[in-house]
Amino acid sequence: MQTILTIVALLIVLGVVVFVHELGHFLAARWAGVRVDAFSIGFGPALVKWTDTRGTVWKIACLPLGGYVSIYGQEDMFNRKKYAELDADKKRGHYLSVPAWKQFIIIAAGVTMNFILAWVIYTSLFMFQPRLVGNSQLPVIGQVIQESVAFNAGVKPGDTIVKIDDENISNWGDLILAKELAANRDANVMIARGDKLVQVTLQPAERWGMVADGAKRADPARQNLFRAMYSGARKTYYESKTLVVVLKQIVTGERSSKQLGSFITIAQYSGAAMLAGFFTFLSLIALLSVNLGVINLLPLPVLDGGYN
Repeated sequence: MQTILTIVALLIVLGVVVFVHELGHFLAARWAGVRVDAFSIGFGPALVKWTDTRGTVWKIACLPLGGYVSIYGQEDMFNRKKYAELDADKKRGHYLSVPAWKQFIIIAAGVTMNFILAWVIYTSLFMFQPRLVGNSQLPVIGQVIQESVAFNAGVKPGDTIVKIDDENISNWGDLILAKELAANRDANVMIARGDKLVQVTLQPAERWGMVADGAKRADPARQNLFRAMYSGARKTYYESKTLVVVLKQIVTGERSSKQLGSFITIAQYSGAAMLAGFFTFLSLIALLSVNLGVINLLPLPVLDGGYN
């Protein structure tokens, strides 16, 4: 049963983020007047397929680990000589038949939709997710390990982390992400201690040596729409920034490439998130949508960023 749940969760997660990504390309191509030959969720032989009124073949394939949109002429986007040799009828609806700025929008629409999906999900979570939590989710320090980086910098139990460098910290998750960004450099940390603000510097280390306070405490009320939209945008930006920094550190050798997850890793996280509840599962979809968006910006030929 656990294996079935994991597989189902993986298919849902990948199905949502890939469908939204390819939908971006599809909608942009339709808007630009470029013909879309096929829209497939998954690879391999089609289990179900149909053709819409504008000639696009829609497919649900037997290997639902990805998907694609086939845009007429896009495979020849760098071969303008071949395009020039086409007759007028075959040029109609061709990718190269529209201006360069429309071509760019078609390419960029996939990652844009992924970032929009993440923003919408994070906005919804800030609006509707229950906010009664323990201090384990708030940036309150319960214990400082002896002779650790935090101990030597003067961090004390009961301190609340307010800011790391230029990033405001409102929960333990923010603290973990900020620590990841500062993994290879000194971090300027602002701490609230009673009615005072204390500034300390934490040096690079695998562990700063701080443990969360596990006491129960109520968080503030859920956010209204406009505040949640801002928080959702900030969260999307911060997750994107974190991934970019981690990828850079992997390329430069500061981190191991083993930290890049595989389908198995995604499946494990998907199953665990589904068991943890609806809001946790939504958070994972948002995070993977951000990941797909950032990775497709990389200048690799097989990704969206390989087009120019």
